[in-house]
Amino acid sequence: MATLTADMKEFIANNLCWIATEDENGVLDLGPKMSMFVLDDNHLAYHERTAGQAFSNVKANGKLVVAVANLAEKKGYRFRGNVTIHTDDDLYNAQVEVAKEKGTKIPAAIPVLEITEIQDLTSGANAGKTIVKD
Repeated sequence: MATLTADMKEFIANNLCWIATEDENGVLDLGPKMSMFVLDDNHLAYHERTAGQAFSNVKANGKLVVAVANLAEKKGYRFRGNVTIHTDDDLYNAQVEVAKEKGTKIPAAIPVLEITEIQDLTSGANAGKTIVKD
């Protein structure tokens, strides 16, 4: 597993993350996930509220790419890995409580990305380069 730095964790907490998935026909799906959060040093998670196409894709193949960027700072990261979906366990139940506290829709599931690769999306010579790969 790849490990998040303190800077990456703070960056994720303060910027909008986008997820990319692919269906069985190679059709890509891209969408924002305002509920993305750092679960621990090696995992990102989010509240799956719509259970739409991206969720169907993740359920089918377990693959996910998360990108987060800040245009003003010209900085960003991309995270790759495989997903485990939580729907009826302690993690899911805890996040249902978080949703209730925030007044947001109860999630259908909590997809958790085990990060296997982190890439730099910062503008410049290192853009797109791998920082760490499992």
